[in-house]
Amino acid sequence: MAHETTLILCKPDAVSRGLVGEIVGRFERRGYAIVAMHMMQLDGERARSHYGEHKGKPFFADLVGFITSGPLVALAVEGESAIEGCRQIIGATDPMRAVPGSLRADFAQTIGRNLVHGSDSTESAKRELAIFFKDADFTRGRELERWISG
Repeated sequence: MAHETTLILCKPDAVSRGLVGEIVGRFERRGYAIVAMHMMQLDGERARSHYGEHKGKPFFADLVGFITSGPLVALAVEGESAIEGCRQIIGATDPMRAVPGSLRADFAQTIGRNLVHGSDSTESAKRELAIFFKDADFTRGRELERWISG
């Protein structure tokens, strides 16, 4: 198993519904460490960068519009197999197809308002963490590259 750090976003619907504590708690109870956290209002430029792989797709504008519609909480989550493990906790993108007990099955309302984002690969985690965090944001004085690569 690889020691990894991944990006988790508690999207604006999670923040407005008061679910950030529940979301953070699920990762912590699974044994993952929160090594950096920010509450922020995402601007359009950063949102477009984050969702860059979807540029040109019909839903791109909706993604950017939603993620910038209110405050979100960005988390850097660390642990063994954190990328896959956190995505398991989150559940399928469509809450109607998510496994019972996952965050999306338990709390998400629609595919467009599905509470949480999680990086889907080591490459995505590296790129996405750099969008939301600087070296100085991480606990224990480590450099960003060390957190990302394990």
